[in-house]
Amino acid sequence: MAQLVHSSRLSSSPAARSGRHQPPRQNLTTNSTADQPLRTERDSLGEHRVPAGAYYGIQTQRALENFPISGLRAEPSLITAYGWIKWSAAQANQELGLLPARISRVITRAAREMAEHKLDSWLLVDAFQAGAGVSFHMNVNEVIANRAAELLGQPLGVYAVVHPNDHVNYGQSTNDTFPTALRIAARLELDELIPALRSCSHALKVKGEEFDAILKAGRTHLQDAVPIRLGQEFAAYGVTLERAAEALEQAGEDLLELGLGGSAVGTGLNTHPRYARLVCRYLCRATGHEWLPAEDMRAAMQSLFPVMGISGRLRDTALELIRISNDLRLLSSGPATGLNEISLPALQPGSSIMPGKVNPVMPEMLAMVCFQVIGNDTAAAMASQAGQLELNVMMPAVAHAVLGASRILTAALKVFTTRCVEGITANEQRCRYYASSTLAQATALNPYLGYALTAQLVKEAQKTGTPLLELVESKQLLPAATLRALLDPAAMTQPRRPRRRNSGSQARHR
Repeated sequence: MAQLVHSSRLSSSPAARSGRHQPPRQNLTTNSTADQPLRTERDSLGEHRVPAGAYYGIQTQRALENFPISGLRAEPSLITAYGWIKWSAAQANQELGLLPARISRVITRAAREMAEHKLDSWLLVDAFQAGAGVSFHMNVNEVIANRAAELLGQPLGVYAVVHPNDHVNYGQSTNDTFPTALRIAARLELDELIPALRSCSHALKVKGEEFDAILKAGRTHLQDAVPIRLGQEFAAYGVTLERAAEALEQAGEDLLELGLGGSAVGTGLNTHPRYARLVCRYLCRATGHEWLPAEDMRAAMQSLFPVMGISGRLRDTALELIRISNDLRLLSSGPATGLNEISLPALQPGSSIMPGKVNPVMPEMLAMVCFQVIGNDTAAAMASQAGQLELNVMMPAVAHAVLGASRILTAALKVFTTRCVEGITANEQRCRYYASSTLAQATALNPYLGYALTAQLVKEAQKTGTPLLELVESKQLLPAATLRALLDPAAMTQPRRPRRRNSGSQARHR
């Protein structure tokens, strides 16, 4: 189905939120509204004062006062997802004859503005808030209701025409919309992450081709190993990240079943029998993804299994990226006292005291981001297992952890690819020196001389400082031409048929 709008990365900068959508100056730590005109709203707990010009309402104001926790707000993708949910629900309910066209029209316009991040300034609830995301959900409902009322010429805070619960939230609950928004947001994050991951994979594979002819020493246990081509190392990095992208793509398929329409406990109370399928159809139009009603609405509400599948894949990807970033730091170490087999782009001075020092800042940054991704996965895992009975009330923590991890990993990969990987150069002379000097080349002699005799030759070469080729030649253990062919480092970097060992001949050599 053709994509209508995909705005998970649209700007939420002040410029994008200018004019009448700007919030009043409010200290969110003390929630002081001094010197601001106020209006009075009422909910089931009684009356409360709200800034007169605010698009949010009384329940948001209570949440701002109750949860001055981190200063962190909802991830942009969660806002996008909620905007499209409200847009889709209003259209579905109008089509079903449950919402007047006049009301649906202004709700869908306001909801679209939310999806396009034109109302972000009013979505102020802290990331750590009331369980299940009720506070953020009501922040969404109130902002859409007030903006919709404004479009009809109504004053803010008067809900007689467009009500946050009765109209914007018709046939919905936090309990089915929040897990739905979480799945949609996670899928939208993958739309950004997977291309970034594949771009990095491609850049590493390009370097693999560029460096394919450059011989170097392999290393295992941080000790000398048989030769390998530098291009082979980089190509392997690229393949690993492509596999990670494929795993994320596969996990993303599990997000497409939505519990929207399950209402309070997954039974569909107060929803039309056709609502769930119809609202998914509108969501498909909005996002370009093929959403379907969940096979079991209760399972979709109780379990965060599909989202945790994404979290796990993010963790696994982070582990691979840490390994690769560590390799790049090691390969570029020095330049005088390290391996210095590759050079990373010089991006900024590396020391406040040592002139001329340049550090591998991009691999360092990527590793730190990946540490955070792994920590987020742990937080999400603890929240995921903390659900009880019909609902997991810890969903806001999962949303913050998983969506935030995906967002920062995407950003990190983009700059790592363009400002590091694409500019890597090889120090070919240093690579070839290591390849030709490692005694691990003796491994190629195993099929001809046997492991035990070859090990003795290596020890003798180490002790005397005699080059391996010269040592074996002096003992006349193999014909000179055969020996030189066997100890050719380039030949060791790909399979070749070894000769069957002749035990009698080896016995005579011994």
